[in-house]
Amino acid sequence: MNFYQQKWIDTLNNAHLQGWKISPQGDDIFIEMPNVTDIKLIRDNIPSTLAAMSLDIEEAKHRLKFIFHNGHEQFEYLLNPHEDDLNQE
Repeated sequence: MNFYQQKWIDTLNNAHLQGWKISPQGDDIFIEMPNVTDIKLIRDNIPSTLAAMSLDIEEAKHRLKFIFHNGHEQFEYLLNPHEDDLNQE
């Protein structure tokens, strides 16, 4: 686990999100949310939420994938994508 990934895990855990389990998964972060969580609402707001949270993170930025799962659905959000990520069709 790199320092950037660990800092994000610490930052998310410090948000005290009730029932959320945040853990490393390889170079990614897996976030298990309660089954009743509205995943569409999370997906719609995650860019601005992570942008605000990133202000507290001073480590060098790395590619980091957040995997959100609520027991029924799952989506991924990529922070600091590599050029290869942007050129995929």
